[in-house]
Amino acid sequence: MPFRKNIVSRKRAKRLGWHKKLSRERAKKANLHNKKLRDCRVHYNDLKKERRLETTLFITEGDSASGSITKSRDVNTQAVFSLKGKPLNSYGLTKKIVYENEEFNLVQAALNIENGLEDLRYNNVVIATDADVDGMHIRLLLITFFLQFFPELIREGHLYILQTPLFRVRNKKETIYCYDENEKISAMEKLKGKVELTRFKGLGEISPNEFKGFIGEDIRLEPVMIGKEQTVAEMLKFYMGKNTPDRQQFIIDNLRVEKGVE
Repeated sequence: MPFRKNIVSRKRAKRLGWHKKLSRERAKKANLHNKKLRDCRVHYNDLKKERRLETTLFITEGDSASGSITKSRDVNTQAVFSLKGKPLNSYGLTKKIVYENEEFNLVQAALNIENGLEDLRYNNVVIATDADVDGMHIRLLLITFFLQFFPELIREGHLYILQTPLFRVRNKKETIYCYDENEKISAMEKLKGKVELTRFKGLGEISPNEFKGFIGEDIRLEPVMIGKEQTVAEMLKFYMGKNTPDRQQFIIDNLRVEKGVE
């Protein structure tokens, strides 16, 4: 029995050593070639910086969305990471995939969380995707990635969903941005008369001048949280397990806010 334990221990040590070696190689490459990251000047692990708590990394889908955020962001405290497309579904995969998948490895390197949250570079990690089915799916895949491999990021309150307006209602005197149908109806009733209604199909349709207001002092962030009575395994199984079409639609409809228990 002790002999068998020694064999198992050696195999685990070998795997761990392989992971660390691959991690070092990937981290070095990521730091040199992380073209997806448009960094900011202040970081959360800069303990002497006054604005460290404001530091935010926006994870966006595609160049069009990241372009608007990049042009309107505060370069001191707001960074942008642009996804190439839909990330890999990491449900049920091992940590090895984080090192082998370039996009996941670049996200990990940008956040600096491979060995824990002690050197986390941004206080707020914000998923910024379109409010359509594809955007919701990307949110789900990113939440799955963090739940699977970095649940402490969620437990410690660092992960958020960016809320952006779905509608713009305006006349010659006033402009109102609306985040749901009820707000749209109220805005149209308030402005009355001849109004112009715009439905934003994606983040890329919002001009940088407008976007500045949505990621500034009035930013709307919804926290991704794990309830006290939920385990990570349960949440992953619910969101990424084998589901009926009705349940999949429920996930898409309700993914906008994942509320926890205080």
